[in-house]
Amino acid sequence: MPLSRRRFLVISAAASALPVAARAQAVHHWRGVALGADATITLAHPDAARLVELARREITRLETVFSLHTPGSALNRLNATGRLAAPPPELLECLSHCAHLHRATGGLFDPTIQPLWVLYARHFAGTRMAELPVSTAREATLASVGFDRVRLNAAEIRLDPGFALSLNGIAQGYIADRVGALLRAQGLRDVLVNTGEFQALGLGPDGQPWQVGLKAGDRVLRRRAALRDMALASSAAQGISFDGQGRAGHILNPKTGLPAPAYWQLVSVKAPQAWLADGLSTAFCLMDRQAITRTLGLFPQAGIERLVSM
Repeated sequence: MPLSRRRFLVISAAASALPVAARAQAVHHWRGVALGADATITLAHPDAARLVELARREITRLETVFSLHTPGSALNRLNATGRLAAPPPELLECLSHCAHLHRATGGLFDPTIQPLWVLYARHFAGTRMAELPVSTAREATLASVGFDRVRLNAAEIRLDPGFALSLNGIAQGYIADRVGALLRAQGLRDVLVNTGEFQALGLGPDGQPWQVGLKAGDRVLRRRAALRDMALASSAAQGISFDGQGRAGHILNPKTGLPAPAYWQLVSVKAPQAWLADGLSTAFCLMDRQAITRTLGLFPQAGIERLVSM
């Protein structure tokens, strides 16, 4: 029962900062699949075809590190055996970010939530049950949850028996950062990378900050987020549910084993890095306003873009 709150990937590069001759170049479009979803890359650049191919290859390469849906990915191999020797540096870096977020959120951001997620997915698969998994099953599964028991260094990553990782709450943001950095290294100054989370470099085609629309449930919010050299990530605890009816949301509390409480219909976070905005928006679905404010005090460059109550 694969669920994902990420529906598409879009990369756009504005021509506003290019010389006039370059602006006249035809816009290059690529359409395919990335991160397990429909994807498009649109570049207005004299070397667009080569740049699109670079971005596409980087996304594909990172999928072989982070994806739970890619057979043989580094993450799947780690989960299958509990040990990964000589792990990819990107996986180590992302897990280091996870450790930082785990500490800063009092354990609410926790990639070892995967066994609990599997419990819920199996419980609701092919049924119309309204009840949550029984408390004894949740409590037994929580014995295999806890990021402080993950051991990692450059030589290997080790998990305790029964443990498994999901990086759905941070990897899409991390990949947006990597693709943005790749395109910036190629000389692009104005780029919007959208993996479901946004990394905005420079300005949009009109010379103004990139404008990103937001939705709370089915409602399109009137005010857009303006982004310049800033990332944006959004989470909705009830956006996707295991039961298909919104009673068992897909964001689970690693301490109680229960779905996120009905605090927020939408949490949108700005930060310099998309991985940080992604991780914080996920954890904030499990927090009340006071806890969110307290956690943001540890990240002075991050902030709430939109917080919509249920």
